Amino acid sequence: MAAHGGTGPEERTRESRLDEYAEMSVPGGAGHRSPAGDAPSSSAVTPLPASPEPPTRAAAPPPDAVDEHARDRRGFPAVLGEFRRTAVLVPLVVTDGDEAPLAADFGGIRWIYAFSDESALARFAIARGEGSREWPYRRVLGARLLDAGVGATGVPCGVALDVGSDGDGVLFPPVAGIVPDAVAVDTQVENGEGPR
Repeated sequence: MAAHGGTGPEERTRESRLDEYAEMSVPGGAGHRSPAGDAPSSSAVTPLPASPEPPTRAAAPPPDAVDEHARDRRGFPAVLGEFRRTAVLVPLVVTDGDEAPLAADFGGIRWIYAFSDESALARFAIARGEGSREWPYRRVLGARLLDAGVGATGVPCGVALDVGSDGDGVLFPPVAGIVPDAVAVDTQVENGEGPR
């Protein structure tokens, strides 16, 4: 019997986008890119060959890489739990006395930047070429950022932790199990509402 009460062979269990985003959050995982990273340029696109050749089968990753990736995915709930219990630094953009968290749009999602400590924030500032200026920030509990902060933006939003910290960054995307269901993009799609 298929999930959600279906019985036909044409019905398939819908996989959660959490798995897809969990892969993005693991350094070196499939599709892992920093939300602050640049989109690929058009020069990076390889043109199709003039005469189609039969597709070649990609080489399987080495077993130790597969084991490490599986271990990282199993460890993601522990990373999420630790993040929720920890106070993080959220840099602020101050305009006319109003404060907003520093964020960037990437892949159709707004990512609020958060940092585990001042060193991680300093590495980010230096990577942006803005290490000499003062960076105002607030200390916010990770749970509050995920439960209230992402919903306050009004658009699909997640949290990018320690961007610019050489492989130590983690993405917490706006999917069920990470953010409240009301603002999770995967529950909106399942309900036929589509992303906000």
